[in-house]
Amino acid sequence: MSTPDSSSFLTMLPTLTSPTPGVPAAGLNATSCLEWEQAHHMLFHLGNLSLLLGLLIPTTLGLHMIALRLLLMTGCSLFIAWATLYRCNLDVMVWNVVFLVVNFMHLFFLLYKRRPIKIDRELRSVYKRMFEPLHVQEALFQRLTGQFCTIQTLKKGQAYAAEDKTSVDERLSILLKGKMKVSYRGHFLHNIYTNSFIDSLEFRSTEMHRGEKFQVTIVAEENCKFLCWSRERLTYFLESDTFLNEVFKYLIGKDITNKLYSLNDPTLSDKAVKKMDRQPSLCSQLSMMQMRNSMASTSDTDDVLNQILRGGSAGSSLPVTAS
Repeated sequence: MSTPDSSSFLTMLPTLTSPTPGVPAAGLNATSCLEWEQAHHMLFHLGNLSLLLGLLIPTTLGLHMIALRLLLMTGCSLFIAWATLYRCNLDVMVWNVVFLVVNFMHLFFLLYKRRPIKIDRELRSVYKRMFEPLHVQEALFQRLTGQFCTIQTLKKGQAYAAEDKTSVDERLSILLKGKMKVSYRGHFLHNIYTNSFIDSLEFRSTEMHRGEKFQVTIVAEENCKFLCWSRERLTYFLESDTFLNEVFKYLIGKDITNKLYSLNDPTLSDKAVKKMDRQPSLCSQLSMMQMRNSMASTSDTDDVLNQILRGGSAGSSLPVTAS
């Protein structure tokens, strides 16, 4: 039986022993930090500091998402400069380029959402007077007025609606310019002024009863311009937006109240009616959460309103018959 040569055995010893004194050979495969590297360049630390500041931004800050994206982009840019100029590390540079592009796309989207909305000059007065006090955003108002409504005109003496002839199911309108007169069988009832609904009474009183006709005649006393919605499409749109639906309920209810008030007090002058319409409402001073809570019981409100409408129409006919 042959024995291994002593010289070959000695040549194997360097591979079995540890090159580092005091460290066993079995420990060479394990991860261990024998010597710490020196600190990285200042760009590396500035990049990490930028990421830290971005994560510390409170969500209560109005522009916190935009600030977060800006700080993340700053950190990625510093990492790219550090990896390219001082480490020559391709994978670190490539990954940070990817992060930079993703954050830039998010930032662009956030800035696009906050872009200024240009409302048509003819509609700005309506927005400022009726919708802005109720915290309706310009983008939402543009959606409301930009898809299924038109701006129409009437010359002096032309009729918007004729009693017992014009259907109430077709439209809902807001007067933008001019003045209209409402009459019943030739007897004057009240006027309609700028930034008021033209047919709010008919819109609310016939929500559950379609196919009815106007009971009054509405004629333009001046050259008029009005914003007109298709009733069917507007109703469908409001059903998909609960917030805007509550806003419309309030605006229409306020308009009906003003009309009934001017109807029951025909001695009011035009200036008095306009001043009454411009007075700040309680709802415009409350938060929208309070407004929604106040409108939670819509069924009771509608019942009371229908009774008022029936009583108001009956009351308005008394002075007509008396004359």
